[in-house]
Amino acid sequence: MAENSALPTGFGELEVLAVGMVLLVEALSGLSLNTLTIFSFCKTPELRTPCHLLVLSLALADSGISLNALIAATSSLLRVSHRRWPYGSDGCQAHGFQGFVTALASICSSAAIAWGRYHHYCTRSQLAWNSAISLVLFVWLSSTFWASLPLLGWGHYDYEPLGTCCTLDYSKGDRNFTSFLFTMSFFNFAMPLFITITSYSLMEQKLGKSGHLQVNTTLPARTLLLGWGPYAILYLYAVIADVTSISPKLQMVPALIAKMVPTINAINYALGNEMVCRGIWQCLSPQKSKKDRAK
Repeated sequence: MAENSALPTGFGELEVLAVGMVLLVEALSGLSLNTLTIFSFCKTPELRTPCHLLVLSLALADSGISLNALIAATSSLLRVSHRRWPYGSDGCQAHGFQGFVTALASICSSAAIAWGRYHHYCTRSQLAWNSAISLVLFVWLSSTFWASLPLLGWGHYDYEPLGTCCTLDYSKGDRNFTSFLFTMSFFNFAMPLFITITSYSLMEQKLGKSGHLQVNTTLPARTLLLGWGPYAILYLYAVIADVTSISPKLQMVPALIAKMVPTINAINYALGNEMVCRGIWQCLSPQKSKKDRAK
């Protein structure tokens, strides 16, 4: 999409403003909840465990997605008044890269948490620090690697239909896009989804009947499918047909759905965990802890 002074095709000023407000709400919600989670990990010693390190990795990734949404929301509001993407073509590439890194890291961190919980509940042994650190490093290095490939020519970042955020360009649907899409999807969506479903299924089979299962085994997989599935469907459609036949408004739906994932993850992994909630409350409480008062 060119950086021109006209509103994007298929959108009026009120619609651009409405999308910007939705993105703003999603961004602020995800940032606030995940920032609280990160802050609680830093301030609460009880949370500094290998398993919680995986949750911290997810919170960092989701904060990045929310920050990406905040930039998109700002550019949406600016587009109504200035009628152009305010950050230039280099800014589009940087925005697409940052969003892709954090999206892939979020998906893979969810799979890492699923495997970590399976290890904890089914083997009755604590996850080792070196295993947790290796997992986190692998998640972020792998995500950075795949997100950098479009910058090097395999795939390409471009504006989404609204022109207020950038992502992997699916408008051409050529061989370059197709080869990158299928290779990336296998390693960064299909495999994490398989690990997530398998890990929780094994946990449910082993511990569900005994009543010892203390985690939601269906929400993580549903979040991956419902949060990132619409993007997958859009990309697959772009491979087999002309994606321009889909209205620009409908093409923006996957982006808006994906930006809700950080909030859902924070509710599931942080607010749904009693120890993390306690850590968040301690960070928010103006009163000193018992240890502080004793000192």
